[in-house]
Amino acid sequence: MTSIQISSAFDSGNIEVLSTQGTTARLKIRRDHCSDFFQWFHFRVSGAPGRSIAGEELVLKITGLNASAYPMGWPEYRACASEDRQFWGRAETSWDGSEDGGTLTIRHTPEGELAWFAYFAPYTMERHHDLISSLSGLEDVDYRLLGTTLDGRPLDCLSMGEGEAQVWLYARQHPGESMAEWWMEGALEVLADPADSVGRELRKRCRFHVVPNMNPDGSARGHLRTNAAGVNLNREWETPSAEKSPEVLAILAAMDETGVDFAMDIHGDEAIPAVFMAGFEGIPSLKAEQKQGYDRYTAILERRTPDFQTKLGYPITRPGKGNLTMSTNQLAERFGAVSMTLEMPFKDHDEAADPRQGWSPERSAQLGKDCMGALLEWFVERERK
Repeated sequence: MTSIQISSAFDSGNIEVLSTQGTTARLKIRRDHCSDFFQWFHFRVSGAPGRSIAGEELVLKITGLNASAYPMGWPEYRACASEDRQFWGRAETSWDGSEDGGTLTIRHTPEGELAWFAYFAPYTMERHHDLISSLSGLEDVDYRLLGTTLDGRPLDCLSMGEGEAQVWLYARQHPGESMAEWWMEGALEVLADPADSVGRELRKRCRFHVVPNMNPDGSARGHLRTNAAGVNLNREWETPSAEKSPEVLAILAAMDETGVDFAMDIHGDEAIPAVFMAGFEGIPSLKAEQKQGYDRYTAILERRTPDFQTKLGYPITRPGKGNLTMSTNQLAERFGAVSMTLEMPFKDHDEAADPRQGWSPERSAQLGKDCMGALLEWFVERERK
């Protein structure tokens, strides 16, 4: 007999229940619609009718993970858990690649009657709408609807600043990388606050265009990596289409109107336990000053915060072999921009590890603020040359 009830019928929810016995459940993750990608999970556990889970150990086994998008992400990973949906800590978690096609076992003893579990702390569409509405009403912050998604959701953009440099910040091309929108909260807290000295100086130098969530359909559906059509948006930047990738088509059209001088694409990485950057070294028209600008920014950021490093990361692409379907490469090639992909971990930033939370929403938001401080220093140094 089961003692628990498991549900994922809510914004960004994703899990399928295979069986339950007592307070133990065998689960699997639903694939992205029209896609083989799966890794994101988000569900809640309560007592079955008439039963309580308070003080009872939950044993939650997510199976079949050897076939997931990034099976190398499961070793040393710890699931996120919350009982109030405000603070997300890390649950006791173990990985066994030989059990039931690869099994992640989560153990948690709740204090109360409800517990939520997720691949990373969710950033819900309701919170997204709260963010947009709270900032769009501010003086000197302009709201623009860039377009609509395949599911009919708005693609929101906030713009601010009166400077000449055109700066684009965008996140959640891959919707399961929810730390990216937490980063956006931190960055926007700096940029939209008239009392923030860093934001004030940046707005003098730049015109910012901020897209906190490029993939609201995938976010709401509980996808890892794709939109409503099962398309990976970060492979659509060379030839986006209204049928498959209207999100990229809309934002690229807006970028063509303004031009792009500096751009950051915000992501999360499953396997590497560190915050790192990926650049555009392989684009056909690479200019020395572009690469120098990228290297200077990463050096500034590494000096400013222990939550960033340059030793771990992706292999550098060979000259002329850059994938122009990816946004960072496309923007560097198309506009001559200094563009970059910021990656945050699903695990932890091991150089400054946090045993209680691992990498967290709070650290993501702080990194957004740190990145804006680094950007101001980057512009000031450029002015002095």
